Amino acid sequence: MPLKPLLLVSAVTLAGCAGVDVTDYRAEQPELKLESYFNGKLDAWGMFQKRNGEVVKRFRVEIDARWEGDKGVLDEQFRYSDGTTQRRVWHLVKIGEERYLGEAEDVVGVAEGEVSGNALHWTYTLKLPVDGKVYEVTFDDWMYLQEDGVMINRSVMTKFGFRLGEVILFFRKRS
Repeated sequence: MPLKPLLLVSAVTLAGCAGVDVTDYRAEQPELKLESYFNGKLDAWGMFQKRNGEVVKRFRVEIDARWEGDKGVLDEQFRYSDGTTQRRVWHLVKIGEERYLGEAEDVVGVAEGEVSGNALHWTYTLKLPVDGKVYEVTFDDWMYLQEDGVMINRSVMTKFGFRLGEVILFFRKRS
């Protein structure tokens, strides 16, 4: 194959791997406003799956969330299927019309998020304890607001670019 057609095929193939941009969801409803959705009490149910699809951990989360101006706090209480518990407190800051930063004790540096339409895209590195060791893993975290206060969350975990697994969560805002 001549070089120019080969380069074109390669460019098209790589462009197809570029991924989705959060702004692709700008017309989707219901519109997600973090300050109103994550304000009050929420419940969530989730699981972690290895890259082969095996479910290795299930959990429930109770969230107490509040906002004051451009600053929010999400106090998350995790209860895992193996009986262990964990608490994560997110401190969020709105830095633009659709952009947010987040910090938590087990997050390395700062999480960055962007909202568009019904979607939120977060990226961050988390200190993940496994069998007495702590690993820093990257999360590519997508949340999609649905009707009736339900949010679907899918996070892909990677380390050095290699996929470790996924976390799937369903949130429900309490009435």
